[in-house]
Amino acid sequence: MTASPHDEYRSPLTSRYAGEPMRRLFSERHRIECWRRMWIWLAEAEKELGLDITDEQIEAMQAAATDIDFEKAAEYEARFRHDVMAHVHAYGDVAPAARGVIHLGATSCFVTDNADAMILRDALEHIERGVAEAVAALRAFADRTHDIPCLAYTHFQPAQPTTVGKRACLWLQDLLVDLEATARAQVNVPFLSSKGTTGTQASFLTLFEGDAEKCEQLDELTAKKAGFLRPVPVSGQTYPRKADYTITAVLGGIAVSATRFANDVRLLSGLRELAEPFEKEQIGSSAMAYKQNPMRTERITALARHLMALVPEAASTASAQWLERTLDDSAARRIYLPEAFLAADAILRLVINVARGLHVNTAVARARLVKELPFMATEEILMRAVKMGGDRQALHERIRQHSLAAKDQIVAGSDRNDLILRLRDDEAFFAVKDELQDLMQPARFTGLASRQTQRFLAEHVDPALAPYLEGLGGDVDINV
Repeated sequence: MTASPHDEYRSPLTSRYAGEPMRRLFSERHRIECWRRMWIWLAEAEKELGLDITDEQIEAMQAAATDIDFEKAAEYEARFRHDVMAHVHAYGDVAPAARGVIHLGATSCFVTDNADAMILRDALEHIERGVAEAVAALRAFADRTHDIPCLAYTHFQPAQPTTVGKRACLWLQDLLVDLEATARAQVNVPFLSSKGTTGTQASFLTLFEGDAEKCEQLDELTAKKAGFLRPVPVSGQTYPRKADYTITAVLGGIAVSATRFANDVRLLSGLRELAEPFEKEQIGSSAMAYKQNPMRTERITALARHLMALVPEAASTASAQWLERTLDDSAARRIYLPEAFLAADAILRLVINVARGLHVNTAVARARLVKELPFMATEEILMRAVKMGGDRQALHERIRQHSLAAKDQIVAGSDRNDLILRLRDDEAFFAVKDELQDLMQPARFTGLASRQTQRFLAEHVDPALAPYLEGLGGDVDINV
């Protein structure tokens, strides 16, 4: 019976959520191809530094670099109980001329750690572009909504008005931190290079007959062939596992920002002020046909919760390393590093999708703001009435009484706020009676929100996006 992918567990991150480029980066084939590139670069560097390795051997390795027999490698691993040696032998089978020089002088971490560094660097570059896409999408949303008044909330209670675009700048500000952190993390990915079994380069010192400078040149040359500026200066058998924690924490930071954005959209969706994209034939509920649930932002928060939970696992692994090497990191890293990147990729795809299609229900937002606006106007009404000769304390008490009465009426079910009518009919406010209705313009109470938004976009967001402008705006598909 032919095996079906439906007969065994598959991670939802690969089968459902993450995009193809990130799935490919963490695939088994790509990982082993990276191993083989490391073996080729090692042989090239060793030959350039004088070891007895022939052009024919290197050409044989290059010709067979992508000829990977995974079944044969599995047979070898079942015998040797060692994945690296299994692939050394499988590589030698398809490049027999080079069999004797593959992995010369190296320890397993030469291929595992250096391949991981290459994958992490490329994955961070992909994530960096994803953050930039998210920033660009929210920048466009903030720009077109910079002057749309809406009710601001503190403690999820009505507060002073703001604008929709100003609120979007709060989301953008978090993502700019992530953009900078991701770019910095990419530059700082550690490359182990050719350090040997305990980081002393002893095996290479033997190969080069005690020539320390050639050992150091090999270390530098191998790093450069792999596209890294330099190798780590010192190591045990592995590169420092704290680097994995640092990278995972950067991805966790993206999850934090995405959750803040998604939760705000979910709250405002419940108030019907905002709506995430909802497709023509999309079903919100199998029972309640009228529902338009914010499933994309709900998925963001779910995936982000998983990603944030991986950060302490990476921290625990980094803290538990013994002396020059212990293998209790291996199984954990095989899980949390790919999952952290796949989750971050999935989250960013959703953030971009939602931000590009985010819709403001301006009539709803305005109605809610107008209903609360009389309460917010009372401070200015008080000041104007005092300037016209009124007693500040007496007027304050009158406003307090009328405000409570208006709130009681709203709580009782009224769909309107009659506070202004109450003040207009109160003789204590006759001096400003004709000005009261003019005060009921939402834009009067948004302060510098619109100006702050435009300045923030011009002075902070646009410069941050400048290096990424080429290629932004591509299609981002998600599974719904």
